[in-house]
Amino acid sequence: MSVTREEILVLGLTAGVVGSLVGGLMLGIGLGLAVNGAHIGWLLVLPAAPVAGLLGYALARKLAKRVLRVSSR
Repeated sequence: MSVTREEILVLGLTAGVVGSLVGGLMLGIGLGLAVNGAHIGWLLVLPAAPVAGLLGYALARKLAKRVLRVSSR
């Protein structure tokens, strides 16, 4: 059993949407806090992009585990 186009498409769309939402939310809230003088906002701004990327990585690992589990049967 191989990875289908549908699974790759869903992985890409899910990773993109979830990453954008989480990263954008962290960026927006963090910049809002930083602009208003709360320096703690930078703790949300700085890791926004890596967190978004890690979510995509986690989704890809989940798909790979499922494919390996199905192919080993």
